[in-house]
Amino acid sequence: MESHWLNYIKVKDSYGRISRLLDAPFIANPGQPKTVERFDLSFEGVGFYYEEESFEMKDLTFSVPEQTVTALVGSSGSGKTTLTNLLLRFWEPQAGNIRIGEVDIREMDYDYLLSKISVVMQNVILFSDTIANNIKVGDRNATQAEIEEAARRAMIHDFIVGLPDGYETKIGENGLGLSGGQKQRLSIARASLKDAPILLLDEITSNIDPVNEYKIQQAMSALIRNRTVLVIAHHLQTIRNAHQIIVMDKGRFIESGTHAELEAKDGVYRKLL
Repeated sequence: MESHWLNYIKVKDSYGRISRLLDAPFIANPGQPKTVERFDLSFEGVGFYYEEESFEMKDLTFSVPEQTVTALVGSSGSGKTTLTNLLLRFWEPQAGNIRIGEVDIREMDYDYLLSKISVVMQNVILFSDTIANNIKVGDRNATQAEIEEAARRAMIHDFIVGLPDGYETKIGENGLGLSGGQKQRLSIARASLKDAPILLLDEITSNIDPVNEYKIQQAMSALIRNRTVLVIAHHLQTIRNAHQIIVMDKGRFIESGTHAELEAKDGVYRKLL
């Protein structure tokens, strides 16, 4: 039981929703939990209403094929983050189903569900601990060699070994002393170390200097390979190569397609370019 709640809190921290965790209902595991063999995502007639923000999502249906990238685009409050909250079961839909493969996520053990999803957020949560232990949040059983390899993939290894104490360098709460780009690359290293088949990304290049943005994009190109990816983006140039772009407004889908398809239309997406 303790492990269940520790995992819940860790992911909730990274998603910046601690206040709502305190009011969240206990998530009971099913009596006979199911596992999955495929990692495509299906949102089937999903409905959600959040009274405090007068927000309504109704009959939302779309799929994310396995090992493809789907980008969610829309103004603040359009429902992009709500969808990821529902996938992580921070909130429960009032209607419809969310499936991984053929299995409703409510039919899975909750720790099992979280083990299949990595999250990389703009607001990275780092702990007052060593850099190695902060990366190790992705996999508590990881060896030092595995931690360093994850850092290399995240293009942060050279920076770390250049510090006086290397991977044993202690950082302050929330990465005090690190730049925004360095924090995000540590978050990417965590996700790389976790090696989950599903990846959720949220505005990973916002407010980042050009050098760090380039390194983040290089690291992300490696991280998204062979994973099912759902990305929330406001910087449209970063999602031009997405397999599918979904434009949202006030909890509803407005249009969808590839960048080229949506650019050719006289629609909402084209106006955002």
